[in-house]
Amino acid sequence: MATVLGRWLGIAVLICFLTGLLSHWQQETPAWLTIPSRPASLYRVTQGLHVLSGLVSVPLLLAKLWTVYPKLFAKLPWPPSRRAFAELLERLSIAILVAALALEVFIGFLNTLQWYPWPFPFRETHYALAWVIVGALLIHLAVKLPLILAHWTRPLPSSESASLPEATGGMSRRTLFRTVAGAGALVAITAAGQSVPALAPIAVLAPRRPGVGPQGLPVNRTASDAGVVAQALSDEWRLTVVGPRELTFSLEQLRALPQSRADLPIACVEGWSQSARWEGIRVRDLLRLCGAGDTARVRVVSLERDGFYGTSELPPQFAADPLTLLALRVNGENLDLDHGFPARIIAPNRPGVLQTKWVHRLELL
Repeated sequence: MATVLGRWLGIAVLICFLTGLLSHWQQETPAWLTIPSRPASLYRVTQGLHVLSGLVSVPLLLAKLWTVYPKLFAKLPWPPSRRAFAELLERLSIAILVAALALEVFIGFLNTLQWYPWPFPFRETHYALAWVIVGALLIHLAVKLPLILAHWTRPLPSSESASLPEATGGMSRRTLFRTVAGAGALVAITAAGQSVPALAPIAVLAPRRPGVGPQGLPVNRTASDAGVVAQALSDEWRLTVVGPRELTFSLEQLRALPQSRADLPIACVEGWSQSARWEGIRVRDLLRLCGAGDTARVRVVSLERDGFYGTSELPPQFAADPLTLLALRVNGENLDLDHGFPARIIAPNRPGVLQTKWVHRLELL
């Protein structure tokens, strides 16, 4: 029973870990890695899977612990021997694994709610804990490998011949499996609506719902929270493009330039996403106007000063992509102030935190 539940939990943790790596590398890209700009909705899918697999792992983790916790408190063999050392190593790896996994899921869930009641930085801690989990899991698997191999192909006992202790009321193992699987599926279905519009009406566990917010899009950080209202609404606002030639545009001058359209999602690290039709100037066209080529790396500077994402960088493959826009309109309307008025970046396959709002400067690096 523990083996089967372990397989399910292992799949959820593996999906969560790999998609989490992709998200982290999007924001802190290693020198050896090039993030592609296509498929345009790739981040929407991977981050949605990341949050869903993390949520589904909760009932799986609880069920797994319930099946094995009596063994965790059994006495170690005495006198000390190789077997005793192996069991001690196993229990230590389990203690670290359970503590790290429980904390990882807990702070990840609170992140989806944008609630941070702790003094440490979330993203760096979340990333470090993931590697602690992997290390503890590898040790645990190494110790249990002989037992895993022995039980991997063993058929599941029938409900008539195998039942849980009487304290459970005679629930069969098969019934337990169905209950745990049903709980995991229920969690997934009631949370997936924040990125799957068809499930939005039953998304009771989703902190964001498609179509809710100004201009039909959710908002994580408002202009008031960012402290940019006065500057964004000022008639003195200008966009400056710094390159071989420095150019300055007023909002009316930007609107007079050739406009392009792109149907792209906003996909946030909290797991929610929402597609919209964006209109504005291709970033590559602005770069060409100032004398830059298609291999330029661009720093995007927001009016926001105090947030963690007041600046972002567009690598060459994103800056040159025809879908990357300095957006002025969304869904047929001028940008709402909370969506980045007067101008924001929208690009394919990018986390929402890097789709910088209230842009006033583009700098070639």
